[in-house]
Amino acid sequence: MSEPSLPTLLIATRNAHKTQEFAEMLAPFADEVVDLTDPDFENLPEIEETGTTFDENSLLKSAAISKITGGITLADDSGLEVDALNGAPGIISARYSGDKATDASNRKKLLKELKHVPAPRTARFRCVLALTQNGETLGTWSGALEGTIGFAESGDAGFGYDPVFIPEGDTRTLAEYTADEKNAISHRARAVSSFKAFLQS
Repeated sequence: MSEPSLPTLLIATRNAHKTQEFAEMLAPFADEVVDLTDPDFENLPEIEETGTTFDENSLLKSAAISKITGGITLADDSGLEVDALNGAPGIISARYSGDKATDASNRKKLLKELKHVPAPRTARFRCVLALTQNGETLGTWSGALEGTIGFAESGDAGFGYDPVFIPEGDTRTLAEYTADEKNAISHRARAVSSFKAFLQS
């Protein structure tokens, strides 16, 4: 029995790393996965993330884009929550070090903020997915990955905070995982697993 599939799934992101992960994890469920850098969608506006939670922001993005396109849109809002920083950087994970933030500058700021915090520096990656069609919510799904923040960067795979995040029960950072290893346990993979169960139902 073949898996149910969507002909084309639009991901409301311009982050190529996220799109690649979605394409790999959703391969049997979507004939094609595209994002907002695709020529058909590249002129769509930036959606201001005015929500105060991952849930609100993922719904804002998916609803706004799907209203414009009239099609089905999946949005992801995700980030890192560090207990010693009262949940920061949280929903501003991508902009943690300012308006011109890069992955490297965000990691640098995080390690600086945690400079005097002893181990274990507990944290988690959190992801919320929202699926909408023409502005109507079809469902939301979430996933989390518990771990700790290391004292220095390690590994050159992955993106974002992967080089400083050590999943619970391991000594490697996510940036030392293969793509298949990461896609089996990540916060995004866990949210996608619930999404795929929805598609199958």
